[in-house]
This record gives sequence, C-alpha cells and structure tokens, in this order.
Amino acid sequence: MILLDAAGLAATRPGRPLFTDVSVTISSGDRLGLVGINGTGKSTLLRVLAGATEPDAGVVRRGRGARVVMLDQADDLPRGTVREAVAPAGHPERGWEVDAVLDRLGLAALVDRPTDQLSGGQAKRVALARALVAVGAPGGHDDDHVLLILDEPTNHLDLDAITWLEDRLAGHRGALVLVTHDRHVLDRLTTRILELDRGRAHVHEGGYESYLGARDEREERAATAEAVRRNLARKELAWLRRGAPARTSKPKARIEAATAVVGARAEAAARQGDLPLHVETPRLGDQVVELHGVGHRHGDGPWLFQGVDLMLDPRERLGIVGPNGAGKTTLVQILAGTLEPTVGQRVVGSTVELALWDQLGADLDPAQRVRDAVSGPARNADWSDAALLERFWFDGDAQWAPIGTLSGGERRRLQLLLTLAKRPNVLLLDEPTNDLDLDSLRALEDFLDEWPGALVVVSHDRAFLERTVADVLVIDGDHDAERVPGGYAAWDAARRRGPSRPAAAPKPRREATAPRSTGSGRRSPSTLRHLTKEAEKAMAKAERARDRALEALGRIDPADHVAYGDAGRALTDAEAALHGAEEAWLALVDEAEG
Repeated sequence: MILLDAAGLAATRPGRPLFTDVSVTISSGDRLGLVGINGTGKSTLLRVLAGATEPDAGVVRRGRGARVVMLDQADDLPRGTVREAVAPAGHPERGWEVDAVLDRLGLAALVDRPTDQLSGGQAKRVALARALVAVGAPGGHDDDHVLLILDEPTNHLDLDAITWLEDRLAGHRGALVLVTHDRHVLDRLTTRILELDRGRAHVHEGGYESYLGARDEREERAATAEAVRRNLARKELAWLRRGAPARTSKPKARIEAATAVVGARAEAAARQGDLPLHVETPRLGDQVVELHGVGHRHGDGPWLFQGVDLMLDPRERLGIVGPNGAGKTTLVQILAGTLEPTVGQRVVGSTVELALWDQLGADLDPAQRVRDAVSGPARNADWSDAALLERFWFDGDAQWAPIGTLSGGERRRLQLLLTLAKRPNVLLLDEPTNDLDLDSLRALEDFLDEWPGALVVVSHDRAFLERTVADVLVIDGDHDAERVPGGYAAWDAARRRGPSRPAAAPKPRREATAPRSTGSGRRSPSTLRHLTKEAEKAMAKAERARDRALEALGRIDPADHVAYGDAGRALTDAEAALHGAEEAWLALVDEAEG
C-alpha cells in the first residue's frame, strides 16, 4: 500500500535555497536511502515528509491508515526516567519490549536515570529506542502500515548495536527512509536512493552501489556538456571580438545568446581534482607518543583499562574499538594530553604536532566567515586554506558564508577543517564519521590515505575503519587493551570465530599493545604498512593502465592488423605489469604476517 506521496516539495533557509521540485512515492516494503552533502537539506526533507515541518512549496499526502514514526536529530526527550521516555503511553504490557530494546542499545543500566542527566550520546540512543518501540516489533499487527524515518540512527552506537539494528530494520515490513553515513547499513538495507545535489533530486533504483555508478555517469555527462559549452563559448567570444560590420537586427539574437553563453557559470563540480594538501605537514621523528603502564578510572569507580603499553610509530594507522563505555574516548584524551591517567606515564616526542578532533569539536563564532575561521586571526587565508576548503566541499560562495548560516553537518565538517588546518603530524579522531555526509567521508579517507603522519581513530564505522587503519586496539569488558594486527577486518573475523577457534596464541599484554620489535634485517611494521600502501597504489595504477589498454583494443578494427597487433602487445604488457604489482603486494603481506 502507498504510505506517503510527496509532490513538488521545495525548501529554503536564510541565505540560500535547499531543494526544489522533489517528488517521491513511498509504499510498504520500500527501503529509501537519502544522501547528499551536508547542507543540501536532508534533515529538512525528512521533517517535511514526517509532517514536522511545512515545505515552502509542494504537498505531502499520507495513505489511509498510514502511521509515521521519526527519529529526528533534534529530538528532545520528555522529562522523567529513561524507561518512561521510551515506553509507549497506554501500553504497559509492552514493558518487556522496552527492556529488550534498551538492553540491545547498551542502555540497560540507565533505565531509571532521569533523561536530563544523560550525556548527548546516551540521549541519542534513548531517542532511537523510543522510535523503535513506537514502531513495534517486526511482524506486528500494523507493521506494514508504518513509515519509519531515521536520521543518522547509527550515531553513538557500538558495532554490536549497529549489527542488531540492521537485523531489526531488515525485518520491518513497512517502509523505511534512512539518512546514514554508514555505508554498510546503506548497502544492506536500501533498495532505492534519493540524492539531493545542488538543489535537485535524483532517484536511483538499487542500493548504494547502484547510486555510485549512476552518479558517476551523471557527472561524466555533466563534464562532457561543460566541455561542449566551453568550446561554444570560445567560438562565440571570438566571433564577438572580430566585430560585425554588417550587424543588423538579424544577428541580435545571436549576439545575446553568445553573451549569455560566455557569461554563463558552469555548475560546480563535486570535487576539483587532486589538491596538494600535505606539503606543509611537519616531519615527524622516530619518537611519537608512548604510553607506559597506563590505567584509568573515574574517582573510586571501576577501572576502564589497566596496564596499557602503546608506542605509536611515525606512520601509525591505529583504530580503537570496543563497546560503549569501555573507555575509548578516555584513552584518546590521555594520548592527546588533555587527561592525566590515574596510573602510568605518557611520553611525547619533541617533533610531535598533535591535533584532536573529538565528538564536541571546536566552538564556532556564528558571525565569523568560514574562510576566516580556517585561516585564523593571525594571518590571511592563502592557497592551502582554499585548497583544503575545496577538498571538503566549501566551494566559492560557501567559503565566505557566515558560520551561523551553516547546517549542523556543515558545522561538523568545518570543525574537522579547523583540526586539519593546524597541519598536525599526529592526528587523533574520536568518532569522526558522526554527522558527516558520505562525500565528506570519502574525501577524508582520501586525505588520510596520502597523509604522512600518525593516525589514531576511534570509530564504529566499519567502512571507515577498513579504509584507514592497519591495526586495531581492542578495549574489552575485562579492562584489557590488546593490539590486533590486520585492522578491523582481521579483528572482526577473529571475533566471529569465537574463543573456540583462536586466530593465534595469546600474547603478553605489553607485546600485544606495542609495535613488534625489529630483528636484524627485518623491516619494521610501520615500514611494511607504508610499503604495502604504496604497493596497493601501484596495483590500482596498473589496473587502470590495463583497463585503458583493453578499451583501446576494443576500439580498433581487427582488419587493421598492424594497429590491432600493437594494441594487443600493449595489453599484454599492461597485464604483465599488473601481475608484477600483485606479486609485490602479496610478498609484502606475507612478510607482514610472518
């Protein structure tokens, strides 16, 4: 059944329009993902669909018997206890479901806590629990009549809670509209993508992968159209400059058209090529940040972790994972020097320039312009500031916009820029993916891929961890911290195997949390990680060369034996180069695992 039909929706905010002429029909069983960079109006569109905000234009109609349940980022919890906030009014018999959902979201210990005493992350999880209980368990009597709208539901969830949420949403028989930065969630749950891009809406059938392919095709078409436009503009401009001695009323229309084409401004591309953003990163010495016998607890409370020995190397790529409340943020604060450990010692190298991007971010002056915030009060913005802004989607007029006109996601993105603009060589990121859009995440991943410093990341975003870290430090419920080589994928695979099939013999704590020592003639783990990254880039380059050779071969007429033979040899050479790059990568992987 049709649950909602929206036609011709438009919305603006002070200073600029958000979107125009958005139309969408949502039926039972639909799984719609809403994507677009921060500031395009995703949250506004969700509130319009839910009936919480009136659009500037257009209409939203609900199907007969349809019910809408929404998780809004701006949700305020009612006064009372957590249980009272989550429990549906007039349904005491569903108390078991309230307890089950709260337990799955890591809130079982907080059921009697007043809602005004919750942290920001805890309040977001309670709001999610409230929405899920309002829908009811999957398979309920009116499940297929419910449109569930979720705005960033995975924020502040740990990995186990995200997996449980995926399973629950997969069983929902009604419709789902979802904004999330979690690419695994999008890939598993969505069957259609609605993209907001520069005020326009584009609908892509299929999930996240289909959307990426369709968007690439659209951008290629836009690039081709722009090349044609520029060529036409050059010709028309040359014609205008030659003068027209016989200009009469007949060519006036052409003169006007030529002037319009020459003066036309091309639609901004999503990203303007590769930008040299790392040239000013200070060189990092051999000693970075070290923790020796570190443990911490709050007051007389239980220990979060004990006996942590950790030595970061100059090319560190370390993720910190574990359940909510295990002490991940606390450990990052100790690494950053903003928190003294209860026991143990922190040692910092003399060349370290450290920056921390935490879940709160820097305070921002709403009257200040974006460009001035990034350059700081001591100097004028230069090319490197502009390049950094462009890489993270602050193009043109957006660089001169007052911060007060930015959306919540845009402010979060600006806080990231302020951290990167310090040009650190040690970067600590605490839940960097929260409230960032997918394009900004990919830009950040690309930035970190080439970045020459040491990186430590706390994140529950599986795709981000897979892309950015080489090892993970696991903080578990036993107050222990163990370093696991191989990154998130290796740790997750070992975790799924369970304790009955260990991946390797347990190691002493000090050896597990510190980089492995190097013997005579053996390369260090940091060197191997760096070489492996370079080998991966070489493989990617060889793959592109092979693809170009294959494409060139397909364009040649087989009857042209000379050209066909040359193209065939070029393809053979490209495949041989790719095979060599793959062998080099495999050798490095074997050495790292040996």
